Amino acid sequence: MSFDAQPIVFSEAILAWLMTAGGMMLLVLGVSFLSALSQGNSGLKMFSSEVGGVLSDLISLSPRRIWALAKLTFIEAYRRKALAVFVVFALLFMFAGWFMGGGDGDITNDQVKVYVSFVLRAISWLTLPMALVLSSFGIPEDIRIRSLHTVVTKPARRLEIVMGRVLGFTLIGTLVLSVMSVVGWIWIVREIPAKAQEMLVCRVPVKGELTFVDRDGVPAEKGINTGDIVDFRSYIEGATKARAIWTFDGIDESVLDSEGNLNLENQFFAFRSYKGDMNHQLLYDFQFRNPEKKISFTTNPMEMGEFRGVRNKIARKLERPGDEKTYDLIKDFVTSKGTLTVEVSCIDREQYLGMARPDLFIRLPDRSFAAGYFKAVLGIELMMILVILISVCSSTFLKGPIAALLTFVLLILGGEDSHKFMDQLVTGRSKENTAVLEQQVKQLEGVYIEAMKMPDSDEKQAAVQAAKKKLQARRIKLETIKNGFKGGGFLESIYRIYTHMNDTTELPEGNPAMKIMVGVDNQLTGFLWLCKQIIPRLATFNNMSEYVANGFDVPWDSALLPCVLVTLGYLLPCILLGYFALRVRELESK
Repeated sequence: MSFDAQPIVFSEAILAWLMTAGGMMLLVLGVSFLSALSQGNSGLKMFSSEVGGVLSDLISLSPRRIWALAKLTFIEAYRRKALAVFVVFALLFMFAGWFMGGGDGDITNDQVKVYVSFVLRAISWLTLPMALVLSSFGIPEDIRIRSLHTVVTKPARRLEIVMGRVLGFTLIGTLVLSVMSVVGWIWIVREIPAKAQEMLVCRVPVKGELTFVDRDGVPAEKGINTGDIVDFRSYIEGATKARAIWTFDGIDESVLDSEGNLNLENQFFAFRSYKGDMNHQLLYDFQFRNPEKKISFTTNPMEMGEFRGVRNKIARKLERPGDEKTYDLIKDFVTSKGTLTVEVSCIDREQYLGMARPDLFIRLPDRSFAAGYFKAVLGIELMMILVILISVCSSTFLKGPIAALLTFVLLILGGEDSHKFMDQLVTGRSKENTAVLEQQVKQLEGVYIEAMKMPDSDEKQAAVQAAKKKLQARRIKLETIKNGFKGGGFLESIYRIYTHMNDTTELPEGNPAMKIMVGVDNQLTGFLWLCKQIIPRLATFNNMSEYVANGFDVPWDSALLPCVLVTLGYLLPCILLGYFALRVRELESK
């Protein structure tokens, strides 16, 4: 996989939601109050009346009316030929087998990946546009043909209308998605030959944290970049002190298989500085290390599997031929805190081994393909509900085409690259793990102290200078990340450009205009942060299909839970905003 999903921090997610929802509520109430205040006493009475009406509507909700409106929405969507999407879906699967190979011949993991990706993407690309169009044009079309007038004149409240619409569109979308997902699963199982069915699995990985040591044995933030544009993997140089170090937490005997082996699976990448023997893969080894007991064990050299994964069964009893010393993998190398340290080194001289955090993991017993597949379908369902929420909310104050365009733009901006840009725009710096840098600074300080203790020699001077140089570089980088980039906000940047002031020069002190400028920049930054939070993060939704396509189970902490929280986070604000918009909208206006 070319991504590294991190487990969500639940407390931070809840805090961000409360700040965003609270900020939006205060913004709406503040603007409404100021607007009412400008109209005098009559405006204030209208404001208090509207607030009281909102509370009354919230208390008087009727599940029966919501369900009735949901059934009406379902029937209307059916009459609008929403189920015609099944025809397109059927045509895709009727002819897909002609172009995707397979049959009774040999099939590779990459071909299985194509089959699974095709099905999940076909389901997503058919259901999401259908949900977008139906939910964006539903309420505007009812207003245009005045069918909504007959509803609001009855006891149905506007909040119930919004909730009924969301529920109805969700039901029709769920029906379509359920049929497609079952048909897609059957198609995958039938299309893949019987002898290749074993490839349809969901591996359960236990991932660790990755750090590096450079060719001189000094801790490093990353390995070597061999020229890749996407700096996802780092490389270590062969036949040097360079190491890639994984630390796995929560390790005990439960990670062993039925035979008592530790299954370490990896997919390392190779960069050859010279051709070498192309009939043989690069060699690497594992070194288990316990810093508490100060013991280590190095395995025999192993061949990497370029462009494919390699599963290494490490016996619990670690021993070498001719060596009387033996170790127990769990008792001897798992620390008192349950941490297992695994170091990887490249053996071939002047060759490079590339790796990222997900490229080495402990493989637990596999789960069925159906378990991961339907988890990915659940991710598509959650994204569909999110699309429906945003579209219905937008359609309460915009016309159908504009509501659909707004929802589409928000979905485009919800990608990972867009959010990285917005994070850098708002915070003034890219997101980096300061904890890793702080650890590296401490390690380099230890290396510097040890170098100073060496006997006086040219070797000592070289070691001291090298450690000092790297320590200073890490300290500067850490300080820069903590403080952010120099230059200030929007107005301050304009001022510096106009006055030809560089970004490291401090602003004049005691000038009230400078304080006002900085204060306005802080408020603008806060507003930009609020706008950034409104845009949904969709990277997790997109990654769920990649897990299954690559043969992995969909993890709860880094995939399902973030999707559930994002969808739930938009549920209440979208429904309330749609309700307020529909409450103040003039229904006679088309």
